[in-house]
Amino acid sequence: MKSRDSKKVTKDIGEKAVKKLQQQIEALSKEKKELFEKLQRVSADYANYQKRAPKQIADSVAYEKKAIIRSLLPSLDNFAHALASAQNAEALDGVVKGVRMVFDHMLDALKACGLEQIEAVGCQFDPTVHEAVQLRADGDKPDNIVLEEFQTGYKLNGQIVRPSKVIVNKLPVEPEPEPEPQEQEQAPGDEQAENEGQERRSLDEEA
Repeated sequence: MKSRDSKKVTKDIGEKAVKKLQQQIEALSKEKKELFEKLQRVSADYANYQKRAPKQIADSVAYEKKAIIRSLLPSLDNFAHALASAQNAEALDGVVKGVRMVFDHMLDALKACGLEQIEAVGCQFDPTVHEAVQLRADGDKPDNIVLEEFQTGYKLNGQIVRPSKVIVNKLPVEPEPEPEPQEQEQAPGDEQAENEGQERRSLDEEA
């Protein structure tokens, strides 16, 4: 009787264990299915992104180009007005003012895009932003100071686009004065020997 009861208990425990394992398998299968579906969606989204990204980049670049060109169009208009005025020789001052206006407008438009001019004249020479094309010695100015600027340098958002080409003041190095030779003092014994030698020469001459 006891044997039957123990077998029945063992059977019940085994059935419960099998049922629990089946539930775990079903839960894992469901989780696997959900993860696989998420992976498929992510893969599809990534594939779509790869298709969209080049077009978005191209559209962004085209938009920025269009914006820059639009900002420079007034400068072209000012150039056209200046060239039209140049046909009249009496309007030379007007041409100069027109060209200056165009330059200022273009510079302002480029500054709005992050462009800035590099300071040069009167500044200490800096090889990271300046390019020395000539050296000159000006005694009235400090050494290693930028005297003139051949070509303006520019930065774009803090990065060097083009260094400034400059003339740098380079004073000659003065040689250090040589120390004056010091007279060697004679020892008392040397002076006495020298006097005795003079006396002997005098006696020899008298003889």
